[in-house]
Amino acid sequence: MALRTLRLMGDDILRKTAKPVTEITPKILALLDDMAETMAEKNGVGLAAPQIGILKRIVIIDLNDELIELINPEIVETEGTQEKSEGCLSLPGKSGLVVRPLWTKVRALNRHGEEIFVEGEEYMSIALNHELDHLDGILYIDKVIEMDPDDEDDEGDEE
Repeated sequence: MALRTLRLMGDDILRKTAKPVTEITPKILALLDDMAETMAEKNGVGLAAPQIGILKRIVIIDLNDELIELINPEIVETEGTQEKSEGCLSLPGKSGLVVRPLWTKVRALNRHGEEIFVEGEEYMSIALNHELDHLDGILYIDKVIEMDPDDEDDEGDEE
């Protein structure tokens, strides 16, 4: 495993659409491992491959010490709405209020190529939507309804 360099706001790759994974190779498995190590090092909750410069449709989320790996994820169903503050590892020290679904269901492949479904409400729903947006070049600031006061000195978790 290896730490990868995070791409920050202003890097063009964050605005590009990621390509589907066509085959789960040892290189893809190593990427998943590197993403988990990088996210943990940065105290993140989620990480999408474009955030480390890889235009592949891969996302990881770690809530409650349960690492979820999603390859070629798609949102298949959502319900309700919620307004919560979000941050992002690619926009350190910034956060803002975003409207997201209260509940989200995602279909994806796991690292073994098996189809899985992940459902989440509240914070997990936010994380799923936030990370999948990255795969289409969308950042949370594109959806922000109000920026939070500058909190660059906070050490809290960011997605």
